Amino acid sequence: MVPRYTFAVRSYTVSTCSTSCQGAERYSLTQRTKYLRVRSASSRRTVWRRRCASAWPAASWRVIDATCPLVAKVHVEVRRYARAGRTVVLIGRLGHEEVEGTLGEAPDVTHVVMSEDEIDALPIASDAPVAYAMQTTLSVDDTARLVARLRERFSDLVGPGKDDICSASQNRQAAVKAIAAECDVVLVAGARNSSNSNRLVDVARAQGTVAHLVPDAPALEPAWLDRARVVGVGAGASAPRKLVDAILARLAELGYDDV
Repeated sequence: MVPRYTFAVRSYTVSTCSTSCQGAERYSLTQRTKYLRVRSASSRRTVWRRRCASAWPAASWRVIDATCPLVAKVHVEVRRYARAGRTVVLIGRLGHEEVEGTLGEAPDVTHVVMSEDEIDALPIASDAPVAYAMQTTLSVDDTARLVARLRERFSDLVGPGKDDICSASQNRQAAVKAIAAECDVVLVAGARNSSNSNRLVDVARAQGTVAHLVPDAPALEPAWLDRARVVGVGAGASAPRKLVDAILARLAELGYDDV
């Protein structure tokens, strides 16, 4: 008989879930899930599997693979590059959950970089077969600059057929860039550990505008708005609508009620 409970992974992939199974949300059988996608190719995956096994019998597991389809695409690319004998350069922030998951697809041949200096310091010959992949929540401008440097550094370089930056992240970056010049301050709704939310702050600051990340409405400091006539509000791709509404309500309390 099929068990009437399941796991929902609260990260990009089963392989990068840093939350113990006791903290994972349970969903009913009505959730559309068809397969268990747990592999023990790295210690991280093994640890997660062992933790879950301590709470429920392995035979009764049903797992929702909550991996973003675009992140899953990057995983496939990295595995394909590794099988082709290429060294992989992963553009991303070391320690970020998504980067750790992607790195786990081919850890022996993958190098993580996030600056031109790190690219220059790679212990790879300039004529070696190299491929690049990228974290999906990075700044479009930063990524383009680093890819250009890779093309200068390596003569045999391949990459994805199209930009792997998440479209939701790209759209928000374009929107923040468009409004930043008209604002005295830009506030970005999003968690402190949200890469795409932090990149929105970077984008606004790159336009010369003061910008702050706001993980919850009480975190909005009135001092940030001193002498500000126009305040822009953006939100990370994963920020819930209720957070944006709470920030707008807080702004209204502070006299910024014309949205």
